Amino acid sequence: MKRYLLVIAALLLTSCASRDKYVQWEDVPPSSFPKLTAIGYAPLATQPAKEQSQRMLMAMQASKIVAYRELAEQVYGQKITANSSVSDWMLTDDNVKASVTGVIRGARVVKSYPAGEHYVTELELDFSKVWQIYQQQSRPQRIKEVTYF
Repeated sequence: MKRYLLVIAALLLTSCASRDKYVQWEDVPPSSFPKLTAIGYAPLATQPAKEQSQRMLMAMQASKIVAYRELAEQVYGQKITANSSVSDWMLTDDNVKASVTGVIRGARVVKSYPAGEHYVTELELDFSKVWQIYQQQSRPQRIKEVTYF
């Protein structure tokens, strides 16, 4: 019994001993930074405004939103939901829904211009800028060196 108590006491004392160490971290950048591009189109004629200048501004905003959606699809992918109904071996109903959810940071507008009956916005997402943005928020790191005292 005394032997068990001595073993338990020794284990408790050694497990409570602190190991002084200094850990040095370093940032780990990705090996490559891709650039994604997206183009959004919006019709001028169907914008719900009376004035041509208002329709132009609305189409400009709509084309920018469509371009951002396309960037989000490239970064996060699309969620596809489909339902089909069959009756008497014939397709009676077929529904397909696509959605995307995500946050795009660091994109820049390359060009925004009218083209015929549409307004066009071109966006670019440079992942080196995205990496810099995320470095400011949460820094992914790995252990560079550990020094024990």
